[in-house]
Amino acid sequence: MKSYVLTVTCQSTRGIVAAITGYLAEKECNIVDSSQFDDLETGLFFMRLTFTSEGGATQDDIDAGFAPISKKFAMVHRFHNSDERMKVLLMVSRFGHCLNDLLYRWKIGALPIDIVGVVSNHFDYQKVIVNHDIPFHHVKVTKENKPQAEARLMEVVEQSGAELIVLARYMQVLSDAVCKKMSGRIINIHHSFLPSFKGANPYKQAFERGVKLIGATAHYVTEDLDEGPIIEQDVARITHAQSADDYVSIGRDVESQVLARAVHAHIHHRVFMNGNKTIVFPPSPGSYKSERMG
Repeated sequence: MKSYVLTVTCQSTRGIVAAITGYLAEKECNIVDSSQFDDLETGLFFMRLTFTSEGGATQDDIDAGFAPISKKFAMVHRFHNSDERMKVLLMVSRFGHCLNDLLYRWKIGALPIDIVGVVSNHFDYQKVIVNHDIPFHHVKVTKENKPQAEARLMEVVEQSGAELIVLARYMQVLSDAVCKKMSGRIINIHHSFLPSFKGANPYKQAFERGVKLIGATAHYVTEDLDEGPIIEQDVARITHAQSADDYVSIGRDVESQVLARAVHAHIHHRVFMNGNKTIVFPPSPGSYKSERMG
């Protein structure tokens, strides 16, 4: 049986759930998992359904028949085939912990994506990428060539068919134009000390201030640097007995786990934009097939 995901956003009103579930029952579909949320502040309704087609109806059949319901409730909706893997482009500079973590999870099947390439402004991880039979693209970035570099990046995106860009500690700031063009399709990871400890060596700054919590934030990239809608966060507790190097090591572990969970949520269509925030529904049963994430 084919498995599908339906995502719905619309203004909240009576009858939405009944209309959706009733329609799927008519199409001989069985609902496996369902999550919904009413935002009382904005009046918006969000819903995610996982279902199987037991009567032989195809995705196109189900989508076409759903049109009157979508129109009635002014929905933004989409049906996704659960068997189709999202095409993902990774970007990295010189810190490889997030990159290596994503590659491992991808390799064992815990992160079901198609990695269509890795872009870097350095050569540090070229051999690692090539050994995974993944296309490696070196795009040098300087103040003088940044427009040309970003044009090359967008060529790679277009040619690879990438649906999502993951900044796995890519240390170059993307232009407003790229952020707008790829809105909702670029995920970044950074430490959660911001805005307290900016610039170089944030973990050393935190150590010198005796910080007791180290955290990481994964978010969608917008024109506002490091201020996009947050997808996932986590923290680790620190004691006075730990060194500045310990801060860095623990911080890298947290960053890797948080980024992986954010990517996992996005590729399974569990993240909904809600203004400057996100709605993130819990994982569906069986979505962690090979290993628990983090």
